[in-house]
Amino acid sequence: MCEDKNLFCNEKHNKMERFMEICLLCLLHEETGHGYGLIEKLSIFGFTEETMNISTLYRTLRKMENEELVSSIWEQSEQGPKRRVYNITDNGKKELENWISVLKNRKARIEKLINRYESFN
Repeated sequence: MCEDKNLFCNEKHNKMERFMEICLLCLLHEETGHGYGLIEKLSIFGFTEETMNISTLYRTLRKMENEELVSSIWEQSEQGPKRRVYNITDNGKKELENWISVLKNRKARIEKLINRYESFN
């Protein structure tokens, strides 16, 4: 399907990257994080190391930092070289709150569709 509908696949990929941004905001709302720690925690939301790599994560975090949704500082690691640690900003918290509202609305609509479908089967 993706070969014939390349545009559709590209849109789908962009939507997954956007979903990853929301997931990162949620994780960073709970606590600060660094790249490899965040990539491990993304598995909670269905992301796997096979389907994404660390460069995708860092590219997304840089984009979010440019949009002022997150900030970062270099911190000395106990087990090696310095690492970049990310924090959610006030703008990021507002963005997360807005997305949660949107997702709740979408969830309710999807549940109505599923319930209607199942009532006829």
